[in-house]
Amino acid sequence: MRVAVIAESFLPHMNGVTGSVLQILRHLSAAGHETLVIAPSAGDASDETVVASLRGADARLLRSVPLPSYPEVRVVFARAARLAGILRTFRPDVVHLASPFVLGWQGVIAAEAVGAPTLAIYQTDVVAYAEKYGMPRATALVRSHVTRLHRRATLTLAPSTASMTQLAELGVDRVRRWGRGVDTDLFHPSRRSESWRAEVAPGRTIVGYVGRLAPEKQVADLRVLHDVPGTTVVIVGDGPSREALEKSLPEAVFTGHLRGTELARALASFDVFVHPGESETFGQTIQEALASGVPVVATGTGGPVDLVRSSVDGWLYRPGDLDDLRARVADLVGDGAKRAAFAAAAGEAVRTRSWEALCAQLLEHYGEARRLRPIDAAQVVRGLGRPDASPAPLVATPRWRRFVALGDSLTEGLCDASRMPSGQFRGWADRLAELLARSQGAGATEPLHYANLAVRSRRVRDIAAVQVPQALALRPDLVSILIGANDLVGTRRDPADLADDVAVSVRLLRDAGIDVLLVTPFLPRRPGARVFSRRFARYAGEMRRVAGETGAMLLDLDAHPAIGDVAFWAVDRVHLRSSGHRFLAYRAAETLGVPDAEALGRLDAALHADDDPPAVGSWLRRDALPWIWRRLRGRTAGDGLSAKHADYVLVGGGGTAPARLIDSP
Repeated sequence: MRVAVIAESFLPHMNGVTGSVLQILRHLSAAGHETLVIAPSAGDASDETVVASLRGADARLLRSVPLPSYPEVRVVFARAARLAGILRTFRPDVVHLASPFVLGWQGVIAAEAVGAPTLAIYQTDVVAYAEKYGMPRATALVRSHVTRLHRRATLTLAPSTASMTQLAELGVDRVRRWGRGVDTDLFHPSRRSESWRAEVAPGRTIVGYVGRLAPEKQVADLRVLHDVPGTTVVIVGDGPSREALEKSLPEAVFTGHLRGTELARALASFDVFVHPGESETFGQTIQEALASGVPVVATGTGGPVDLVRSSVDGWLYRPGDLDDLRARVADLVGDGAKRAAFAAAAGEAVRTRSWEALCAQLLEHYGEARRLRPIDAAQVVRGLGRPDASPAPLVATPRWRRFVALGDSLTEGLCDASRMPSGQFRGWADRLAELLARSQGAGATEPLHYANLAVRSRRVRDIAAVQVPQALALRPDLVSILIGANDLVGTRRDPADLADDVAVSVRLLRDAGIDVLLVTPFLPRRPGARVFSRRFARYAGEMRRVAGETGAMLLDLDAHPAIGDVAFWAVDRVHLRSSGHRFLAYRAAETLGVPDAEALGRLDAALHADDDPPAVGSWLRRDALPWIWRRLRGRTAGDGLSAKHADYVLVGGGGTAPARLIDSP
């Protein structure tokens, strides 16, 4: 099997994610599997040294930047297209996403581009970290991103029952339990060193902690242990909180970061191990302490609940109750016989948790992901999306009252003349406005305010320069953006650059508190359109990135390939006919959470056959030659035209409106 591992962090920064990745690489290599690692470069560290530790795995270490407040953690901002190129060369059978967040999100998109299944390892509770670091405004965005990422992965593995429950509450499906292995050869009671104990805390009972020194680990809680008789608190690790902790815990011994045999010796030399963090999805150092024959006192929430058997090999104290923490530690410090009994039970508990056993389970999960991938692909081709993985609507019943549509001829509604006066058009956005108005229910009396600022032939630059300022002046609570097709066909600009320009507009709207629906451009399924398909695909991928970064809702029409059916396209071959606009309107309504949108769409299609006026003249004379003539003169079809609804018109509701749209969708 060929396994590509995309790791959010890597050597030389040694943490739980890095340690797990190294163990997985070692056991996959020993079993004869081929592996590739895509991870952050160490910056000033020697990449050659890092690669030498990979046990034969290929490596692509990408340029990264350090987090300002935590320089040991490095972040990669790689585009999905670059990752897809690396994966395409390697040809993986499965893509393993180690604690995915930034790089991992791009990895999900890249794996989809090459048709590979993804297996996401939920290892870091970044939602809790955002809360611990005092970023309440970012917490909702982080929660949304985590949900979107894991719902998009083929399969998610969670390390504990608590983390499985957390993911289920976020709406993540396809979650399987997979813990962490422990190196029972390295972490063993035989590593206990009386000389180390005499050097660090002579004649004292050692209460120790091992881990990162950061706010989310709650190491400051150990201050309640400073006066437990006969004890010394020993803290192994490093991180951004070390300086503050040394001031608040002046009696404690700080060893700094230890690894390998030095770490194993220190851990086995503890008398009691304490783990106060309440946001742990697992708790690898707890396992290592148990394997070292050391009883554990840990908080009774999250990952530790699955690892510590309270009153057998340790104690679980009430979360947040520091008096209970102190009492549990004092109980073990004052009773040597109990410590010995707990220590013996601890060694027995970890015997079945070897990395060999865990990696055998991992291979089974790889196999499941490979079986699920073609099922998902078939569903997407049918326009149904991944089973149980459609994005959750923003609200259960939409309550937007001011909707503004931005874009070009598609949003203007060109060629959708169904039941409209001569020379006028409806379009998908008009139809969506009706659906939003009707979603308020039969008793709703307040109409929807709707404006359509789209003008044919407009490009991305026109959105930023003209339409977004106009929209902001209208103070809407929902804006739709479908733009980019004219740029992708008529210019050579890089799709990523176009998407960056769209992102600027989206951020302006989002900063004003406006919800944004992004729609990816699309092509008809005609031979002549294939020349542009790669550019459209790249742009769609970038739109996914923009939606993820800005919190915009996304109607990703790559998941609805039926939009390319020739039957949906007008006689001019470049615009949708009425049935195509209906299809697009109902897909948008589904994305926005309009109740029963799919059923309404089927009913609409059955009741309203297209009555578009018949075409007059040949396509060459009617459509192609006028377009060529405009291009030769440097003009567009939209020159001199203004938006058809530059100000609000009223849709639905009771009372009399100054302007009304056709009531039937």
